[in-house]
Amino acid sequence: MAARRPQQQTTPPTLPTFAELGVPAALTRVLAATGVDRPFPIQAATLPDALAGRDVLGRGRTGSGKTYAFALAVLTRLAASAAPRRPGRPRALILAPTRELATQIDSVLAPLAQALSLRTMTVFGGVAARPQIAGLRAGVDVLVACPGRLADHVQAGHAHLDAVEISVLDEADHMADLGFLPTVRRLLELTPRGGQRLLFSATLDSGVDVLVRRFLTDPVVHSVDSPRSPVAAMTHHVLHVQAEDRFAVLVDLTAAPGRTVVFTRTKRGAKTLTRRLVAAGVAAVELHGNLAQGARTRNLKAFSDGTVRTLVATDIAARGIHVDDVALVVHADPPVEHKAYLHRSGRTARAGAAGTVVTLMTDTQAPEVRELTRKAGIAATTTRLRPGDALLRELAPGDRTLAVTPAAPPTAARREASPASAGRRRRGSGKASPAASARAGAATFPRSGGNAPARSGGNAPARTGGIGSARSGAAAFSARARPGGRGGGR
Repeated sequence: MAARRPQQQTTPPTLPTFAELGVPAALTRVLAATGVDRPFPIQAATLPDALAGRDVLGRGRTGSGKTYAFALAVLTRLAASAAPRRPGRPRALILAPTRELATQIDSVLAPLAQALSLRTMTVFGGVAARPQIAGLRAGVDVLVACPGRLADHVQAGHAHLDAVEISVLDEADHMADLGFLPTVRRLLELTPRGGQRLLFSATLDSGVDVLVRRFLTDPVVHSVDSPRSPVAAMTHHVLHVQAEDRFAVLVDLTAAPGRTVVFTRTKRGAKTLTRRLVAAGVAAVELHGNLAQGARTRNLKAFSDGTVRTLVATDIAARGIHVDDVALVVHADPPVEHKAYLHRSGRTARAGAAGTVVTLMTDTQAPEVRELTRKAGIAATTTRLRPGDALLRELAPGDRTLAVTPAAPPTAARREASPASAGRRRRGSGKASPAASARAGAATFPRSGGNAPARSGGNAPARTGGIGSARSGAAAFSARARPGGRGGGR
């Protein structure tokens, strides 16, 4: 049956409490214990309709609180339902584009679900299927899944979606960008036609509209801000630098106190840049699609708990990943398109906090960066500078800390170096300037750039080089591949 035209609603002028919105006391107590006592606009706007059983189309920029908006609705409605939990038949389905986002959603859901004696679990690729099969067989109320692995379980008969009362699509536009729409459609077609559907996204573009027309019935649309509305507490800077200065500037920024997320265009670039930063004395970890799931989880945990302060990532971390108190986002490689810029930048200034976004730009990148910021609706301050400029201390305040790294095991390139130069590399006080440490980091590892093909976040080939290359970033990544990759859907 064709969906009727969505009814546009406006955000309430004043925000009621969760209890006034209809959230049960068992859940409000859990929220209060975690410091969440008043709803954000997206939550106040969507909860009344979602709790009433309406199909909802919710749009809010990244960091606006969409997870709680659908989590509270799903759990409240399941708790009020008399349907029993059955083996292999989840009662609610939440689809997410990446493994990290699925895990993060479940971390929000789990304590709330426990208060209502409901059971949640995650299903995604990159990990063993057997524990997931056992969990499905034991019965689950809310299943948080990436489309690819869930489709595998459905095809094998381990999961059946005919008992799903509520379906949720989170980051639906990213799902479309990653090419998941055919799988998502097949999964949703297996859910009961009369079930409730909630779709949440940062943008509601043409790819999302396909899902809306096919699966949502008379949906209420809640848009709490414009697709390009900037975050008031987020400041944007473009640093116009010489290609040979890019890495030194980056070391200066990441050696400052506070959490920093650095984005590259390719997985190979993220890996190589991480190695160079560590060699220069910056505690950094990487996050990209070439890592095994265990490594991805460990690295994200190390960044979240403060063991390391710098995360170097591809666009796999641009959507949905929330880590408290990220002070700085650096586009080491400017993204390909403006939506990626907005989502990357959204890792800082979340939930009302302040944050700074820095884009490194060389002469050859100036036209594309100007176009990028124009399309993103960003008024960025552009400054031409060199390493050591006082502005770097303003953008990333505090004393710089660079660790003394142990000597790396000999490599073919290092064995060819003279003993005297090797000795000079081993000596150091750990108090070197960021620029000096950057030069040391560039010399520590053999070239990783060259002309070897690298895989971008999508499926298109990309040239290596850029700031992640040992060629000290003489050329930016120029891949025009779709950012993000499959993101762990399988």
